[in-house]
Amino acid sequence: MDTIEEIRAYIPGCEQEERDKAAMLAFLASNDDAFDRSNRLSHMTASAWILSPDRKRVAMCYHNVYNSWSWTGGHADGDRDLLAVALREAEEETGVACRPLAEGICSLEILTVPGHVKNGQWISGHTHMNVTYLLCAEREDLRPKPDENRAVAWMTTEEALAASTEPWMVEHVYRKLIERSKPYMK
Repeated sequence: MDTIEEIRAYIPGCEQEERDKAAMLAFLASNDDAFDRSNRLSHMTASAWILSPDRKRVAMCYHNVYNSWSWTGGHADGDRDLLAVALREAEEETGVACRPLAEGICSLEILTVPGHVKNGQWISGHTHMNVTYLLCAEREDLRPKPDENRAVAWMTTEEALAASTEPWMVEHVYRKLIERSKPYMK
């Protein structure tokens, strides 16, 4: 299914997702460059909530830009298949191939990205129109991607919430993903 159709078909699980879905669809309808970061105000991204092979823990990366433990994810960079983006980013950032655990989108969120320096270049503040997928890792052995994260680890959901220093992400994203992944966890 086309990503835009997948977003259209997605049934929001809360008011935040209802509003973000409407904003995303309006953004996609009016921005030909929505899937490319050449749109400096906002662009499409994909993230992954990754369960361990035994489905008892989640993968968290210590993100260089945010200086916090977080999920994996990245820019579409022209790729309109956001599941493929989430799978690629998950493997790049953890060193482990993953597979979809649930069919379709797990959550939607519009994320504010503050201005920051990356690779010696200033990146102005912008938003990520983000689509999240629930994945399962194929192996246990994780490795960091030094240009993006300093560490990667398996954590219980309680450890993941405690490790993140981003209160908004903990309350509005990670808790939602934990609830949605519970039926798949052992």
